[in-house]
Amino acid sequence: MARRSTKTPPPDDFEERILDIDVVDEMQGSFLEYAYSVIYSRALPDARDGMKPVHRRIVYQMNEMGLRPDRGYVKCARVVGEVMGKLHPHGDASIYDALVRMAQPFSMRLPLVDGHGNFGSLGNDDPPAAMRYTECRMADATSLMTESIDEDTVDFAPNYDGQEREPLALPAAYPNLLVNGASGIAVGMATNMPPHNLGEVIAAARHLIRYPGADLETLMRHVPGPDLPTGGRIVGLAGIKDAYETGRGTFKIRATVSVETVTARRKGLVVTELPFSVGPEKVISKIKDLVGQKKLQGIADVKDLTDREHGLRLVIEVKNGFIPEAVLEQLYKLTPMEESFGINNVALVDGQPLTLGLKELLEVYLDHRFDVVRRRSEFRRGKRRDRLHLVEGLLVALVDIDEVIRLIRSSENAAQAKERLMERFSLSDVQTQYILDTPLRRLTKFDRIELEAERDKLKGEIAELTKILESDAELRKLVSSELASVAKKFGTPRRTVLLESAGAPVPAASLQVADDPCRVLLSSTGLLARTVTAEPPPQAGKRAKHDVIVSSVAATARGEVGVVTSSGRLLRLSVIDLPQLPESAQAPNLSGGAQVSEFLSLEADETVVCLTGLAESSPGLALGTLQGVVKRVVPDYPANKDELEVIALKEGDRIIGGAELRTGEEDLVFITSDAQLLRFQASQVRPQGRAAGGMAGIKLAEGAEVISFTTVDPAADAVVFTVAGAAGTLDDSVTTAKLTPFDQYPRKGRATGGVRCQRFLKGEDRLVFAWAGVSEARAAQRNGSPAELPEIDPRRDGSGTPLDKPVAALAGPVS
Repeated sequence: MARRSTKTPPPDDFEERILDIDVVDEMQGSFLEYAYSVIYSRALPDARDGMKPVHRRIVYQMNEMGLRPDRGYVKCARVVGEVMGKLHPHGDASIYDALVRMAQPFSMRLPLVDGHGNFGSLGNDDPPAAMRYTECRMADATSLMTESIDEDTVDFAPNYDGQEREPLALPAAYPNLLVNGASGIAVGMATNMPPHNLGEVIAAARHLIRYPGADLETLMRHVPGPDLPTGGRIVGLAGIKDAYETGRGTFKIRATVSVETVTARRKGLVVTELPFSVGPEKVISKIKDLVGQKKLQGIADVKDLTDREHGLRLVIEVKNGFIPEAVLEQLYKLTPMEESFGINNVALVDGQPLTLGLKELLEVYLDHRFDVVRRRSEFRRGKRRDRLHLVEGLLVALVDIDEVIRLIRSSENAAQAKERLMERFSLSDVQTQYILDTPLRRLTKFDRIELEAERDKLKGEIAELTKILESDAELRKLVSSELASVAKKFGTPRRTVLLESAGAPVPAASLQVADDPCRVLLSSTGLLARTVTAEPPPQAGKRAKHDVIVSSVAATARGEVGVVTSSGRLLRLSVIDLPQLPESAQAPNLSGGAQVSEFLSLEADETVVCLTGLAESSPGLALGTLQGVVKRVVPDYPANKDELEVIALKEGDRIIGGAELRTGEEDLVFITSDAQLLRFQASQVRPQGRAAGGMAGIKLAEGAEVISFTTVDPAADAVVFTVAGAAGTLDDSVTTAKLTPFDQYPRKGRATGGVRCQRFLKGEDRLVFAWAGVSEARAAQRNGSPAELPEIDPRRDGSGTPLDKPVAALAGPVS
């Protein structure tokens, strides 16, 4: 069966016309139409209110929906639906993206939308939630953008289907384009404008109102540069001046970074502000890639500690041995922690895209604002004139109200009454109708007084509005005062720091800490630190906590030292890991040091005895044990071992004291719990290998044990300090202490019992603390706080005197 044709035949009078059009002309015309549509209707902001059509439609529709700052939030999907259905003939995704950006405090210097929910994060590392989950309303400042829009202040045009009307520009009570910036890509052109500080921009605008001929240099005193929502540091101001002059320029934004001690062992770079539109995830990812490719050195770890309470906090730990400032220079060079921003001030002026400088942008805005205030004043004057006309008519009727009532009652109908009133009292049609519509209760004597007051008020307002409309100076003065009130209410301090230059960069060769000589110090409280130089720190100075240095050793910044423990172990310690004391330190105070436990793993009952160098040229290490054993250790420390045994201890024995010998001619001093002191020369002790168990040092009486072992230079002025008490009294109530010159104790042979060093009083049965060493010693309590020593007593075996504070540590000057 044949298929029936449904094609409608042409009419009888149809005449076929075929036009030959050059495809080049057709493409050119179509492309120009498309380009103009993109430029005018999508991509570029208007220089008057600083908004693209989509942003303007969102703000206007939210205002129409009554989403004021004092009202409740509504779903973003509802706003997007209203905007898309009435004003914006494009997809919902583009509308919601624009709305989200207007709610992000890190994208807008003065956000236009008050968002409730997840609106994304810096750098879009965490994308915003779907519009069905988020809520919004107008921000406080947004009401200024639509203020007086219903007073014929701006022109309206039909929407895409002609059923609604939308504003061609918003009244904009502040320069939104400069304050919040803009970015967009059109056809053949683009715009990229940074945000600025509201107070600074308004100050420049007010100056331009007062001095229309002001030059750029004067305006830049008010607006020195952009003020980005994320803060940061702008380096180099030449590009900014070019942009303010020509509309095009480039500047660099650097992250705000401080060097801090992030752990007890390491310093780090703490980033609190990133360049505009750069998120922490982007920086972290780039750093990890560069470290993996070995293009970036010195980075130990990167942590993102950002939270809502403290804001952005990106911690970049720097490896020991690297200079943080040098690492930071590399980060600026290789990562997004330094970004360039190209200013391109392209905006629409009377529908035409123009590249504008700072002064031109302010002039376009001010011309718009003058026009808005002028139209607003005309609208308000017209409204007040209409109201005054009605009030004057009502007052005329109130003068002879009885006649008015008589005329109305005697009229056949309302039309006749209206005509007779107009003729009798010379009233206009509008006035007469208003009188007829007014209820009788409004015609009292009191209402007449109110109407007369309203008439006088209306006349005064009309005079003020006329003054504004007839005087350009008054108009400019009003605009300036309104801008000042906006700045006072919404102005905030500048966030971005402006720098003329970045300063001298740290040379690449200085990336790592130089292997300079230094000195490693150990305090009585177990704190470790290193000095800047190898020179011993001065002993003079005010006493402070942790200033008693019980051991020190010369080293280099990138070298190693040995740590001798009470269990007979020697552990290697990297010097570069230790905190460095400030160069300005006037006395050895290790308050800024770190606990030994941060660097070494010690057993529960194991303590650090002393520090030692690892060089084979050293005279060796002298050790004394609880059971009276002495040993000189041959300095043989293999470099491939981090842990070595320096003495074979008997069961129950432990190292009491130790020191690195300087010459090998020092005196070795044992002091026991039963107040015996033995002094003999180190040369009497034969050096032994690490595996040896030492030899007899002092002969102990039954029940006695060694409580102190030290080395003393025989040529130095030295003292002996002893504290007597009952067992376990050191932490509670110390009885007596004695300070005696060292030369009162004669040398004896090794493995002998020595001589008595203190006489016990009633209630005392042992020495609880003892020390021998160079005079000018410093004493400390167990917590490191300073303690005072008694006066020197020349009696070798005399009794002690009471102490104000218990002494738990004693050490001479660092040498």
